[in-house]
Amino acid sequence: MPFETILYEKDGRVVTITLNRPEKRNAFNVAMAGELREAWFRVKKDPEVVCAIVTGAGEKAFCTGMDVADVASGDAKGTASQDRAEAPWFQLTAIQNRCWKPVITAVNGMCCGGGLHFVADSDLILAAEDATFFDTHVAVGLMALLGGSERMGAEEARAVGLVGEVLPRDRLLPRAHELAAKIAQHSPTALARTKRAIWESLDKGLDEALEDTWKQIQDHTAHPDLDEGPRAFVEKRKPRWAPFTE
Repeated sequence: MPFETILYEKDGRVVTITLNRPEKRNAFNVAMAGELREAWFRVKKDPEVVCAIVTGAGEKAFCTGMDVADVASGDAKGTASQDRAEAPWFQLTAIQNRCWKPVITAVNGMCCGGGLHFVADSDLILAAEDATFFDTHVAVGLMALLGGSERMGAEEARAVGLVGEVLPRDRLLPRAHELAAKIAQHSPTALARTKRAIWESLDKGLDEALEDTWKQIQDHTAHPDLDEGPRAFVEKRKPRWAPFTE
């Protein structure tokens, strides 16, 4: 079934998910939240997909968070009474959907409010030179402090570690695809298990995180990719990695 609010484009081992409401500066509504959940389910279950890219349509914005029109009309208010795990606003990103395949986010313009979820939950973050980052929640009666009166530019975002690279706009997506292609060369299972170990460690103390990571390493020693990698190196050929799904 085709999506209405996002684009889902698969090219070999890489999927590009584009937030596609440029007339609304790619703000997400309930419909987009549902489609993003479905998109991450597809990424998780497709054995051919190793890596994903997230970006926004148009020239102005990457994502400006929740569509205020949804809030004003009352369409989104009922979601506040739901448990966090069921609320659509907490099913937007790969991490929120427990998808452990690597994700690159390419911020192509304004990123504010709930759009920051995609940045916070990504593995590699690239930004166009004219990208800006700010949080407008308090301006519409929600929670935060400064609203849109303080904005962080792309270079400052890189300086504080919010993004990894700043590029001219015309180099943003080519660089994202370049990195995705490099990632996709490697064992899908090793990539996913590495990502999971890193992200889950953030919710644990050091000893527990080390112990859990060691268990994952032990589990991985039985995986066929650990034989295939050295064999391919000796035979001077590309590895034939086992597919990975969740």
